[in-house]
Amino acid sequence: MQRLAGLLVLAITLNSCAGAQSRVPVYGYQVVHVYPHDRGAFTQGLIYLDGYLYEGTGLKGQSSIRKVELETGRVVQEKTIDNQLFGEGLTEWGKQLIEITWQSKIGFVWDRESFQMLKSFGYPGEGWGLTHDSKRIIMSDGTSSLRFLDPATLKETGRLQVKEGTRPIDQLNELEFYKGDVLANIWQEYRIARISLSTGQVVAWIDLAGILPQQDSAGIDVLNGIAYDAKNDRLFVTGKLWPKLFEIKLVRK
Repeated sequence: MQRLAGLLVLAITLNSCAGAQSRVPVYGYQVVHVYPHDRGAFTQGLIYLDGYLYEGTGLKGQSSIRKVELETGRVVQEKTIDNQLFGEGLTEWGKQLIEITWQSKIGFVWDRESFQMLKSFGYPGEGWGLTHDSKRIIMSDGTSSLRFLDPATLKETGRLQVKEGTRPIDQLNELEFYKGDVLANIWQEYRIARISLSTGQVVAWIDLAGILPQQDSAGIDVLNGIAYDAKNDRLFVTGKLWPKLFEIKLVRK
């Protein structure tokens, strides 16, 4: 009987240790710098490239792509899209900007310098967020799946389900490629998932609760917008209709 009790205690201890080891780490943040952000921008996609932010905004009749000065928040170049379309994710590929729309099943390829449309493309379902690694365009659609698109044809080549352990993580929204993984806003939450592109597992959470001061929160919408300056290792976040954009440093909780 004592031997059985000892084995039970050992099993419980091992399970507890395994659970502790499998717990996904959570990071908080330290604000490094605060920049102004256009309070009228319903931010859907965000990129940092060659010293500027490129931003895709949403809402029918207000959707656009923009080139923005980081330090001032000033829009230096803008292209509006059709009034019937709701702009969503944005990413770059070479000298092009690629944009998707929410429920219209249509995306666009723009010349990054002139903002002239080069072509359009179609896809099934909804479009939410976009980013890329060195080989593929990566797209979210609000589910727990990430889609992979061929950069030349923009045809789907595969999908990856995102999970934390065995639990699917859905509402994946704006995306950013970050140090070999993908960062994804979770819609309507102040959390960002860091996702392994090899396994689909959430390998870390970033908790951004409280990042926007209460006095700035009137009329805002959800956290949305992640940009990474890989050259200088700077991470930027903002939200829809937010008056501020934050450069942050991740801090392990």
